[in-house]
Amino acid sequence: MHNQGILIDDTFAEAFPMAVSRLVITADSPRLALQAAQAATGLAISIIGCACEAGLGEILAPEQTPDGRPGQAILLFSYSAEKLEEHLFLRIGQAILPSATSACFNGLDAEKTARVGNRLRYFGDGYQSSKQLDGRRYWRIPVADGEFVLEESYGMGEGVGGGNLIILGSDRAAVLEAAEAAAVAIHATPGAIAPFPGGVCRSPSKPGSRYKNVRASTNEAYCPTLVSRVATQISPEVRAVYELVIDGLSEEVVGRAMAAGMRAAFRPGVLRITAGNYGGRLGPYHLHLHELLKIYPG
Repeated sequence: MHNQGILIDDTFAEAFPMAVSRLVITADSPRLALQAAQAATGLAISIIGCACEAGLGEILAPEQTPDGRPGQAILLFSYSAEKLEEHLFLRIGQAILPSATSACFNGLDAEKTARVGNRLRYFGDGYQSSKQLDGRRYWRIPVADGEFVLEESYGMGEGVGGGNLIILGSDRAAVLEAAEAAAVAIHATPGAIAPFPGGVCRSPSKPGSRYKNVRASTNEAYCPTLVSRVATQISPEVRAVYELVIDGLSEEVVGRAMAAGMRAAFRPGVLRITAGNYGGRLGPYHLHLHELLKIYPG
C-alpha cells in the first residue's frame, strides 16, 4: 500500500497484555499538577529496563477532578499486577507526595486493586487520618504545606502494550519531524501513551545480545550506518529510522493511536512505514497496518 508516495508495509505490530493503572493528580495550578505528573512518569520508558512504561494522559479541568482543582491524568503499565503495584507505591510516594500542593486519586475502576494508600499512610508517622466517602477510603497525610490526600486503593486493569510504528526516510530532520507529529497524534488519542522521550525512540531494540546478561540490544537491521555490514531491513537511500511504541487501555485504543500516528507521519522525506513483530510469538494482539487505516479512517 502507498499513501502520498509512502510505502506502508503489509505487516503488523505485535502487542501483548499489560497491567495498567490510571492516576488523577491534582494541585493548586495546572503547572503544579503537570510537574507532579512528569516526576511520577520519569524514566518509565521501557519494561526492558525499569519494568514500567508510563506517560501523560489528559489535562483535566477542575470540574473533572475529585477535589475540584486542576488535574493531570497519567497511565502506568507493567508486565504484571505485582510489579505495577510496586511502581505505584514508589512513584506516588517518591514523586507525587513531595510535589507542592498535590493530591493523587484513582482514575481506573477495576476488579483488581493495589492498596497503595494503606502503605503510604505510615509516612504520616501516626498523625495520618482517614475518611470514607461514597464507599472509597481516603488518607490524609500531614505535610508542610497542608495535607497530601490519596486513596487507599488504586485500580489495576488489563491494558495492551507493544503497539509500534517504524518510520523510515531519506532525511533525518524530515523523519524526526514526521515522528514527532505522529507522537502528538498518539498523545491526542484518549487512553494511549507513547512512553519514549517525546514519544520517539531512536534506538529500536531486539531481544538478547551477543553479550552475556544483556537483555536487549540495538536492532542492527534498522541502523543506516550498518547497511553494508548486516542483513538489513532498510534500503540504501534511508538515512534515519525512528520508532514509536504505543501502550493503551485496550486493543482498540492502541489501534486508533497507531492509525492516527501513521496519518500524521505522511510527510515529505518519509519513504516507508512499517512495524516490528516476532512472527506472532510475542503477543496475541496483531495490529495490521493496512487494516488499521481502513478501520479508523481519521
